[in-house]
Amino acid sequence: MEQVFAPWRIEWVERDDRNEGVDCVFCEFPERDDDREHLVVARSQRAFVMLNNYPYSPGHCMVVPREHTGDYTDLDAETLTEHARLKQATFDALEAAFGPDGFNAGLNLGGDAAGGSIDDHLHTHVVPRWSGDTNFMPVIGDTKVIVEALEASWDRVVEAFLDREDATEAASGAAVLDFD
Repeated sequence: MEQVFAPWRIEWVERDDRNEGVDCVFCEFPERDDDREHLVVARSQRAFVMLNNYPYSPGHCMVVPREHTGDYTDLDAETLTEHARLKQATFDALEAAFGPDGFNAGLNLGGDAAGGSIDDHLHTHVVPRWSGDTNFMPVIGDTKVIVEALEASWDRVVEAFLDREDATEAASGAAVLDFD
């Protein structure tokens, strides 16, 4: 059997807007007014953090430079530094929000060959992990179980970012980090 009861997913399945008319979710979503709706949890001048819409585990984030490029070597020194600092802040926020045993972090560069679904705007995945979080469901049942709704993860991660001394709350709901 490959079924898991997850009633909150029906909103995603039945949504009318499937990003039609959106050239790049990473360029457009952080510019919209509702951070919660677009899963943006934190932002800085040159980068932002959003929850993954198809998470591997609760709190699965992506740290995204604002510059639209799929080529890591296109990023200037300031953007690289801020992207790295925002990754550090993301590890801290996820530690505070979820208390995982570890993390996986990485970039999928090279499109389909690298396993990425969005290859023209690079982003770093930060995935909280727990000892024993791979269990019989994916191994035997070929099914992943996500134990928390995205909305609950959004609340926890934003709160953890806002607990930082360098963070303020944006009118749209996400945390704003000032690294200067």
